[in-house]
Amino acid sequence: MQEYRSLALTLIAIFIITLLAAYFSPSFTEQQSYLELFILFGSLLFIFAVVAIFASLGFHAFALYMGLFLAVVIAMFGILGAAIVVLLTYISWGSIFAMEVLLFDSGAQSAKEWFISRYKFKAFKAEFYAFYPMIGFIYLLLEIIPNILSRESVIDFSPSRVLKEMEELLP
Repeated sequence: MQEYRSLALTLIAIFIITLLAAYFSPSFTEQQSYLELFILFGSLLFIFAVVAIFASLGFHAFALYMGLFLAVVIAMFGILGAAIVVLLTYISWGSIFAMEVLLFDSGAQSAKEWFISRYKFKAFKAEFYAFYPMIGFIYLLLEIIPNILSRESVIDFSPSRVLKEMEELLP
């Protein structure tokens, strides 16, 4: 609980300092810049809060939050803003999902428990195919490139093997 208290105090301090800077700015353009910065900090805080929610709850529970969030973004920033949010959500959740798949394939017990607590096989299979490009990209980024640079053997990863093991593991 102590960690959350210090995090909340840090965030409140950032907002208060930004507002004080806007209030005591000598010119209108500086005030405007600090107020825009305040709004940007609020937007970023909201986005990170939403990312934390869907990372902890899983994608199936996030669908409602995502719909609401997209409606707000479309109202504020238009279709381009919504497209950016969808792309960033795909990248962030896809990265989390892909890393968990790679950890599962390497035999990590925590990844196995993560999938058991969050997925039925049908939902896993849908997300597996949806994030298939991200799984390949993360495998390239975390396994192939570092092992080539350090001249070590590359760990074998087989998506079909993961899918078959998940079919046996998940209900």
